[in-house]
Amino acid sequence: MITDMCVDYLRRLGVEPAAPSVEGLFALQRAHLERVPYENIDIQLGRPPGIDPALSVRRLAAGLGGYCFHLNGAFSTLLEALGYDVTRHVGGVYKEPDARGVNGDHLALVVRVDGAAFFVDAGLGDGPHDPLPLRAGTFERGHFRYALEPLVPLDGEGPGWTYRNPDGPFPVMNFRSAPATMADFEAEHLRLSTTQDSGFVRTFAMLRRDAHGIDALRGRVLSRIDPLAGTTDRELHTPEEFFDVLTGVFGRSLDELSARDRADLWERVDRAHETWRESREEPSARTAPASRVG
Repeated sequence: MITDMCVDYLRRLGVEPAAPSVEGLFALQRAHLERVPYENIDIQLGRPPGIDPALSVRRLAAGLGGYCFHLNGAFSTLLEALGYDVTRHVGGVYKEPDARGVNGDHLALVVRVDGAAFFVDAGLGDGPHDPLPLRAGTFERGHFRYALEPLVPLDGEGPGWTYRNPDGPFPVMNFRSAPATMADFEAEHLRLSTTQDSGFVRTFAMLRRDAHGIDALRGRVLSRIDPLAGTTDRELHTPEEFFDVLTGVFGRSLDELSARDRADLWERVDRAHETWRESREEPSARTAPASRVG
């Protein structure tokens, strides 16, 4: 059933409700990636939101973003309300290209429509603009290349899939074929959103992607990643510049942030950026301490 909140969510995406179709699924994922940022503002402010999908739908409908548990949790709820056959899956994001395990720090989706199954993900930050057919192969999407292959499981783990993004900072995401519930992600969400060794707690990050490239803000470095034009970096120097980028580039509403929130967020981002810059010759998003996207 399409609730009022889902109607507001669709309005944010700029998509009209329609019967399930492959074309409709592609349009929904593209709109989601273009209009809803991957971000960790509330984690940085020390008040991580829960991952109940109904809460996440309200957040996204109100102009906010989140990370994978929020984004894919809400997106799966919206797809279900529209009549799509959706399953959630426990995944894991890795820096190592030969990683085999599933550590549980990512929520992946599989959607079945018109007799076909697709890997769908609005929560990787730098993931594919379009859903990928859930079958082994290499997929060209614009000037990006991705791959899916059967997971080589560790002992005791069941079957699954390996998604590869060889040009990304985290080139592997493994996920199990077995369906999951949101309860399966609660413990990992608590760890990722509260512990001092978590990249989400240590580093501010915001990402948005479109058909041609990826916008990424890590700390005070704004990057545009384009396979044809290359990567361009710009350092943000003032809070006004920083918050203008959050709303203008990433479409993130700041209405719920008080003046104190904004001051605290900028102070935290600025302090972390200066600490990082002192340890390097020059700032670059390609060498900045990237928070885990996933």
